[in-house]
Amino acid sequence: MGKNVAQKLIDSHLVSGEAAQGKEVNVRIDQTITQDATGTMAYLQFEAMGVPRVRTKLSVSYVDHNTLQYGGFENADDHRFLQTLASKYGIYFSRPGNGICHQVHLERFGVPGQTLLGSDSHTPTSGGVGMLAIGAGGLDVAVAMGGGAFSLTYPKVVLVNLKGKLKPWVSAKDVILELLRRMTVKGGVGKVIEYGGPGVASLLVPERATITNMGAELGATTSVFPSDEVTKEFLKAQGRAKDWIELVADADAKYDERIDIDLAKLEPMIARPHMPDSVCKVSEIEGMKVDQVCVGSCTNSSYRDLMVVSDVFKKGKHKVHPEVSMTISPGSKQVLDMLSLNKGLSHLIEAGARILEATCGPCIGNGQSPPSAGVSLRTFNRNFEGRSGTKDGKVYLCSPEAAAAAAIYGVVTDPRKLGKYPRIAQPKRFLVDDSMVVPPAKDPSKVQIVRGPNIQPLPKAAPLGASLKGKVLIKLGDNITTDHITPAGTWLKYRSNVPKYSESVFSQIDAKFHEKAKAAGGGFVIGGENYGQGSSREHAALCPMYLGIKAIIAKSFARIHKDNLVNFGILPLTFENPADYDAIADGDALEMPGIQDALKSNGTVVLKDITNGKEFKLKHGYSPRQVDTILAGGTLNYTTMKA
Repeated sequence: MGKNVAQKLIDSHLVSGEAAQGKEVNVRIDQTITQDATGTMAYLQFEAMGVPRVRTKLSVSYVDHNTLQYGGFENADDHRFLQTLASKYGIYFSRPGNGICHQVHLERFGVPGQTLLGSDSHTPTSGGVGMLAIGAGGLDVAVAMGGGAFSLTYPKVVLVNLKGKLKPWVSAKDVILELLRRMTVKGGVGKVIEYGGPGVASLLVPERATITNMGAELGATTSVFPSDEVTKEFLKAQGRAKDWIELVADADAKYDERIDIDLAKLEPMIARPHMPDSVCKVSEIEGMKVDQVCVGSCTNSSYRDLMVVSDVFKKGKHKVHPEVSMTISPGSKQVLDMLSLNKGLSHLIEAGARILEATCGPCIGNGQSPPSAGVSLRTFNRNFEGRSGTKDGKVYLCSPEAAAAAAIYGVVTDPRKLGKYPRIAQPKRFLVDDSMVVPPAKDPSKVQIVRGPNIQPLPKAAPLGASLKGKVLIKLGDNITTDHITPAGTWLKYRSNVPKYSESVFSQIDAKFHEKAKAAGGGFVIGGENYGQGSSREHAALCPMYLGIKAIIAKSFARIHKDNLVNFGILPLTFENPADYDAIADGDALEMPGIQDALKSNGTVVLKDITNGKEFKLKHGYSPRQVDTILAGGTLNYTTMKA
């Protein structure tokens, strides 16, 4: 039987385990990436392993999140730590201003047929060039840098069969929004989304990357396109033709599911607040007043995306509406340089757009928060409540085309009304300047790692006890995101300072939660469906662990967050009967007697509610490795014990 692209990628990197659906397998990792908001902790964890040099083919440390040096020394100090550590341990360092990790990696480092593990949930962006690119917690990335394999459940593979060709003013963003509309934010859990069919050839690599980037919002393990002639032309234009290999599905490849999308039948789409799957047609909400428009982020900040927007404003034919604030965030220095050389930048500035750094910026709540109850149209990937920095802000996700139309008219507008569609060809040769990527030192013994006071010691969990007791510290609903657990924005500068960052845990829901948790000596959290969706930020597990959280009991979990909880010794458990969720109240005293024995025997975990006298059954679904990890008190303890 032939193999699909996902199976070829996984099987060619298999270290151990059975290549059978639902089984845990371990795969070799070729490349890793980190960004500064997750990298500081990942590298502290890497240091703790005592490995003298990274053992991957390539590891890159990017600075793209905490680039604003506001309110103190913390970010600047962390950047010095990251750069000196990278130099010492054999890691390339992408300086602030060089661009967003996913865009830069796609341009300069992505290699078809290789594996990439990144401490950011949008790492699947590089699936646009035929990589097996997976987002994970920083600790998993640290292990991979040390030469360890990455563990995952052998996934189902969903074929998204594309046919036809996108019509003018309809773009790749509309493809992934349509898929989110169909599958929802949890529809991809346990699956790899693979794109195939005749329509694939009509999509350029940056368009493919937009689609794989937002596959993270489906909850998918990753998303991948084949590596074909389109991929070859992109890499050739980047001066990297030697990195290309052909990687396509066999003619007799099998898939677990199939979804058909006719590109020619799509029209402009938009995701309403506050979920990426709350999707409708732009025409359905046309006329709604808009206060802000933001173009950029790792999803839609390519040269093509920004040149399309620039062309709309070309030669003064349109201006930004006087009641709209418009910002542009280029995805990389390469994009910014080429936009400038082709006069695209001047068209945007003349039209009234504000040009931001080549960073994540507003996407993670670092600047440009909308006004109170304001409507913000963004070409980003997430619109979770409060993520923009304005709690009652109403964030909509759309294509660059729809964003440009709204910026011009001040209301949501179908971009098909803008007239002739700009046709932006892929450059025959991209402008290549890697001077802001600093290679590691040839002699690491001469490098002194610089640590500022914001770099605090790495906290570790204690081994699991024979039983667990505590109170329900908070009861939550469905789709709790990692932004709810540990918010971004101004809190990001404390990523290397867990004691301080832990004060943010659930702060958007209960500002005194951290005090309550400390006073109680820890306890339990109750959640609904899809607990922990969104970012890969391991701090959403690490900070609760620091506060003494013993277990999260929910109806279901997002993949990366569940793995992160295990990594830090917190038990992610699900109700055997989801209706039992309703029987447990905030403040109830809970007990899990014989928890060690239940995990070792792979038996049912019994939860006793001491307050109401009821008893419930819980499931864990851990692999033997995960059981050992939980018993040890997390991956660092487990790795040390095995060494």
